[in-house]
Amino acid sequence: MAALVAMPRMRMKITVFPDAFPPFLCRSYRPKKVSVFHRRRSFSVSASSTKETQDQVRVRFAPSPTGNLHVGGARTALFNYLFARSNGGKFVLRIEDTDLERSTKESEEAVLNDLSWLGLDWDEGPGVDGDYGPYRQSERNSLYKQYAEKLLESGYVYRCFCSSEELEKMKEIAKLKQLPPVYTGKWANATDKEVQEELHRGTPYTYRFRVPKEGNLKINDLIRGEVSWNLDTLGDFVIMRSNGQPVYNFCVTVDDATMAISHVIRAEEHLPNTLRQALIYKALGFPMPHFAHVSLILAPDRSKLSKRHGATSVGQYREMGYLPQAMVNYLALLGWGDGTENEFFTLDLLVEKFSIGRVNKSGAIFDSTKLRWMNGQHLRALPSEELTKLIGERWKSTGILTESEGSFVEDAVQLLKDGIDLTPDSDKALSNLLSYPLHETLSSLEAKPVLEDKLSEFAASFIAAYDSGELLAALEEGHAGWQKWVKSFGKSLKRKGKSLFMPLRVLLTGKLHGPDIGASVLLLHNGGKSGIIAPQAEFVTLDERFRVLRKVDWEALTKNQSQLGTAATVST
Repeated sequence: MAALVAMPRMRMKITVFPDAFPPFLCRSYRPKKVSVFHRRRSFSVSASSTKETQDQVRVRFAPSPTGNLHVGGARTALFNYLFARSNGGKFVLRIEDTDLERSTKESEEAVLNDLSWLGLDWDEGPGVDGDYGPYRQSERNSLYKQYAEKLLESGYVYRCFCSSEELEKMKEIAKLKQLPPVYTGKWANATDKEVQEELHRGTPYTYRFRVPKEGNLKINDLIRGEVSWNLDTLGDFVIMRSNGQPVYNFCVTVDDATMAISHVIRAEEHLPNTLRQALIYKALGFPMPHFAHVSLILAPDRSKLSKRHGATSVGQYREMGYLPQAMVNYLALLGWGDGTENEFFTLDLLVEKFSIGRVNKSGAIFDSTKLRWMNGQHLRALPSEELTKLIGERWKSTGILTESEGSFVEDAVQLLKDGIDLTPDSDKALSNLLSYPLHETLSSLEAKPVLEDKLSEFAASFIAAYDSGELLAALEEGHAGWQKWVKSFGKSLKRKGKSLFMPLRVLLTGKLHGPDIGASVLLLHNGGKSGIIAPQAEFVTLDERFRVLRKVDWEALTKNQSQLGTAATVST
């Protein structure tokens, strides 16, 4: 049988003020003396702390393996991790798998993989031995039963033999009377004889916790400040089901206490659970930890973020090409900031700067556009070799290139990286560069000014330069050769600046916009020679581009542009 574990005393003041202290709190109490329970039960518990840390910081993240790791859960894990690391404490991972029907090993593995991917390594938990294991609730049942029996013997809980029908009827009556749907306490004062008769019949029973009829609980939440509850709305609650399985609030309290958790940092939706848990802490004689309830992550419409708003799990963002460092950075800023204008943080910098006192208690809006932007910042901040390897492997895996490394890959990554926020963006960026949509571009209304600037004459001179071999010779000399040729070509046509480079861009790339034209044409030239570009990439080589250019019907294009201009005027 698991042993009772004492939790280190924390720097927290817990004061109890009884009006008529419940008899079951007295050592002399024995369950058979049931008549004393007719006395009024009332007390007030006040928990406060003046420091957000203590000598030994121990925090925990306790996911349920019933699905994927939600971004809200990931942020909770991150805040726990940062708090532990910034205070020299321990980050504990505990799996809350008491929901036997919904919990799966696959979900647990997915959660562990997502946490590892984010870089949130745990000090104790599955796969990492510690002094407070086991770290799965399903493996701690003997411990829960031991503490439940202790509470039964001391009178804090009692057996309840009410059927589901009886409980439902109690709720209906309470609803008619416009009262809270609390348990009426039918079995709270049962005699030993009555209990033994039901046990003899084999009637199923639950363990219910005796809740004082009057009083209140106050805590000083490290994020939300003072929070209080009245006890008269609670009613005696179940801690052990009739099938012998412990209830969530009982498991969590026993686990946090016996694992010596000093700070419970969790989502605000768990705030109402604190009342039941505080009563269990007091009944078992454990000091309460510090509590910090983090606000919810909201969708742009300020509703709770859910699947209807798009991707919500860490695994989905991972598959979409997001970097773990970008996810960590963005999640940290959902409700926290270091007080400066800085928004770019590495995990190490977050550990250095994090303080629970700077966590905002209001809801944080999840902005997928900003997350995408932030991913681009982290992507471009990667060392050049790492970025090239990442994108090069992507291009090879998607069939655009036949090789994942080499000078072409290096030059392409450097040229296109400013337009890439997610690694999948690199496919479109490179495919766009390799394509040559000249006719579509020249047929667009946006190309009208370029066409009207004697583009046909410019094209004739440009084709002549290519046919003579002088352009190809310049490209063989690299960037310096290109610059020298452009200067000479522009001088021969008496063009410079936009009047020179815009027609060059259109005729060479088939587009009106794009990355640096010099680097682009050099990459196209080298791509045609290297053989690294896969056939399915539909790469149009320089030679093929000039072949298309020679067949352009400039007169028809000019007529088409005139018609487009007239139509646009009429529409306006």
